[in-house]
Amino acid sequence: MLRIHFTAEDLARIRVASTPDPLWEITFSLHRLQTSQGRWAYADWHRSTRATLTGTRLGAAVRRVLIPVLPRARYWPDFLSPDESADGLERGLAAILDTPPTRVAQEVGLLARSSGAPDWALRLTERGSREELVRVLRAYHEAVVAPHHDRMCESLAGERVLLSRATLDGGVGGLLTGLSPAMRWCPPVLHVDYVEDRDLNLGGRGLRLVPSYFCWQSPVSLADDTLRPVLVYPVHGSRLPAPACPEASLSALLGRTRAAALRTLALGATTSELARFLGVSPATATHHTTVLRDAGLITSRRAQNTMLHALTPLGAAMLRRPSPGPRAERDAEKGAEKGSATAVRSDF
Repeated sequence: MLRIHFTAEDLARIRVASTPDPLWEITFSLHRLQTSQGRWAYADWHRSTRATLTGTRLGAAVRRVLIPVLPRARYWPDFLSPDESADGLERGLAAILDTPPTRVAQEVGLLARSSGAPDWALRLTERGSREELVRVLRAYHEAVVAPHHDRMCESLAGERVLLSRATLDGGVGGLLTGLSPAMRWCPPVLHVDYVEDRDLNLGGRGLRLVPSYFCWQSPVSLADDTLRPVLVYPVHGSRLPAPACPEASLSALLGRTRAAALRTLALGATTSELARFLGVSPATATHHTTVLRDAGLITSRRAQNTMLHALTPLGAAMLRRPSPGPRAERDAEKGAEKGSATAVRSDF
């Protein structure tokens, strides 16, 4: 259990990430490759990623360089998840390069004691070795994470809609109560299901909340309590199980009323708000949201006596403009061919 202790000052300094954090997403996506846990929820991504990495030089580098220092374990080095990553991949990679060697040595040593580290990891105290690590991180992100950036942004946008509504209706307590089933708000302490028993005293520093697309079930925080506090947790409802009858559900969606409901939920709404907008009874609105949810187009979260609805990435994609014209598609195909031609075969 992780117990996060808030002061009144901390409650005023809670921030929610507005864009995906690239280095956290790299880490959790690597964890998804290392386990079958939750693989069904990332089935399409997993298949495409394996196809991208298998037999390539990048795949070999991921296995040789990234997985050993970012293991799916109780601990991995904090300097690989710098706060600067909130401002983009390049800022985060620059922070990794600028990490003091003494800190790198300390954290690599802790990795070696906790879950094991390769002998070469000690050379990460040298800037040249960190430059190699950064090159692999950048290449992995470009090949495996960046292609899913729009979907990740849509997931996070839906999460922020739900959290905004929870905050407006219930204040900061409503925000913290609705974060995740793995968290329980018992003022002034947020109890988080965790891999170890520890306390985190914020002491007026506030807390950065980072909804993550690739994080699965369990929230994660930095091991070093002296660093800027951060809590990364799974985006709510972004990866739904495959619907039982997708064809029937999507066919039902084509009706005019449900299309209007889907457009309304682009900004989030409760069941009663949706009913008023559509001019139907709450029971009928509930029926429409059930169909939309079964089709994987919306996600719903109960907040006290109301149900909040927001779009999933698939639902947001349904409302987007048509895809680019033939010229843009040809350019994309050329880019894909170029990337394929430069791949070097190896074993992943």
